[in-house]
Amino acid sequence: MDKKVTIIGAGNVGATIAMRLFEKELSDIVLTDVVEGIAEGKALDIKESGKIGGHDVDIKGYTSDYSGSEGSDIVVITAGITRKPGMSRDDLLAKNMEIVEGVVKEVVRFSPNSILIIVSNPLDAMCHLAYEVSGFPRERVIGMAGILDSIRFSTFISEELNVSIENINAIVLGGHGDTMVPLPRYTTVCGVPITQLMEKEKIDRLIQRTRDGGAEIVSLLKTSAFYAPSAATVEMIEAILKDKKKILPCSVFLDGEYGIKGVFLGVPVKLGKGGVEEIIEFELNEEEKEALNRSKEHVKSLIERMKNLRKSRA
Repeated sequence: MDKKVTIIGAGNVGATIAMRLFEKELSDIVLTDVVEGIAEGKALDIKESGKIGGHDVDIKGYTSDYSGSEGSDIVVITAGITRKPGMSRDDLLAKNMEIVEGVVKEVVRFSPNSILIIVSNPLDAMCHLAYEVSGFPRERVIGMAGILDSIRFSTFISEELNVSIENINAIVLGGHGDTMVPLPRYTTVCGVPITQLMEKEKIDRLIQRTRDGGAEIVSLLKTSAFYAPSAATVEMIEAILKDKKKILPCSVFLDGEYGIKGVFLGVPVKLGKGGVEEIIEFELNEEEKEALNRSKEHVKSLIERMKNLRKSRA
């Protein structure tokens, strides 16, 4: 194929992204991992399934070797340690910072014109690190978070109202974590805001479950979620490779939008072949602005911690 996507990290998230891409035939695929044989084995296993679905896509795996990724259109970074019960996404900062920094340097070396999609946690801080290390324009460094948070919110609304999830459009802004900002008055069922369909107490309960959505799965699986995150990531990849101009909530570097500068936060963006082609702004009330600013301050605190850690290692 004329498109190539590299996925760095062949764990549950990375391998499931690879499988979904393979089945959609969106691109050729490169899968890499530091653990000997994991990427090669999973790539071969996926490739051998191609006969059943008629998937004529090339997929190759490599161990700690980025040369096969050369010239990638998109590089997805899932590498890093995953959450365990009792851990927050922020607890992963120190170790994943070191991993992501090393990975991004290799991406720049082999695929300097690629678009980066960051999945590693803590998501918004890792986006900021990738942005700084890569030197890429902000349009080409994008975090997968808002889509995942929005589809979780949509799922819980669908269950509560007993309606098709296809009828629901949910909006979640802010950082990927406890300070995310679901927006009920912009979240609709066939165009009707959920504030007209549910009592505030129910909405608040669903918002809290959305914020706890990752932790809920970690408590059950004893590791991080991967089916929903992989689906969200592939939606981003498809929008970019097919130049769909699709509006999706993603973590991007804000430079004055929503009155915020200098941090990655989840906001609606238009995704196309250039990556982020437009940041969509809409009016927030005072309560929503305050919530988004709290989220901004939390992400800024992670960035500051990260800077101090990098200084101490220098």
